[in-house]
Amino acid sequence: MAVNQNKPKMTYVESGVDVKAGEAAVERIKKLAAETFNENVLHGLGAFCGFYKPNFEGIEKPVLVSSADGVGTKLKLAFMTNRHNTVGEDLVNHCVNDILVHGARPLFFLDYIATGKLDPEVVAEIVSGISRGCSAHEIPLLGGETAEMPDFYQSGEYDLAGFVIGIVDESKIINGSAIKEGNLVLGLKSEGLHTNGYSLARKAAFDMAGFKHDDYIEELETTVGEALLEKHLSYFSTVYPLLSKIEINGMAHITGGGIAGNLKRILPENLDAEIETNSWQTPPIFGWLQSKGEIDDEDMYSAFNMGIGFVIVADGTNVNKIIKEIDSAQIIGKIVQGSGKVKLV
Repeated sequence: MAVNQNKPKMTYVESGVDVKAGEAAVERIKKLAAETFNENVLHGLGAFCGFYKPNFEGIEKPVLVSSADGVGTKLKLAFMTNRHNTVGEDLVNHCVNDILVHGARPLFFLDYIATGKLDPEVVAEIVSGISRGCSAHEIPLLGGETAEMPDFYQSGEYDLAGFVIGIVDESKIINGSAIKEGNLVLGLKSEGLHTNGYSLARKAAFDMAGFKHDDYIEELETTVGEALLEKHLSYFSTVYPLLSKIEINGMAHITGGGIAGNLKRILPENLDAEIETNSWQTPPIFGWLQSKGEIDDEDMYSAFNMGIGFVIVADGTNVNKIIKEIDSAQIIGKIVQGSGKVKLV
């Protein structure tokens, strides 16, 4: 086909993709990722993939455990506040908690960042949080993808996803099948919303109540934005060391769906969990959001963790041992005969 030599030529940059900006972002990511590498990493970023040599010492029947997740519309708070260095840590902690519930420890992490126009500074901030989260768990950020997709995302916005690979001995997998009538339910406190319920929270705080992200709220002792960006906690460092010395029958990470929606995922079909909602102190952010958004209790407990970020189920003797090991752990309910439901009393 003949080409009109007089017709202006279109460049890749003019179409919205800046290869040089992408290369600059990758160089920053390389440095941040390298800070997380350990002796198991055989090849760094820069090729087509990462290489990891696992150590299965002490594990009779190694089982790989994987999970993928995002940060949801909490990213909207990062856009509003122009603060991008915390959502990456949220992402790592969320993913690690998801495999911790089955008794697994993480081996390595991968990330995915997609945006309309790459800003190397913003990408570096995001990955600094991911790197910090990986370092805290002593795992490498082994690789990932940074995609520039013009016309797909609004200006200044991006999406973020994470992928964790972990390991557990097959004989030590925790899946809730050991839960029995009379077991107690322990709750570990959260620090705010973690990474769930942000669509409802933003509507309550900004659309209905009319606040701005930098408005200071006395009862919260911080700004709206800071309160909503509170970090998603990782429970790995407190829970995982207990697994080798205390028998735990079931665990749940309290994310979307709240306590009821997540705890029921591990309950045997013939048992219920009765949760006493007055047994712990709910952080102020939840009461504030409920009042500003005029949200009923049912929606609050289905959208938010309400101050409980992780749940452990064990018998009474082991529950007492856990409480001695974890300061924030407290009894919030019990297991009774039923049909696999969670009842909020």
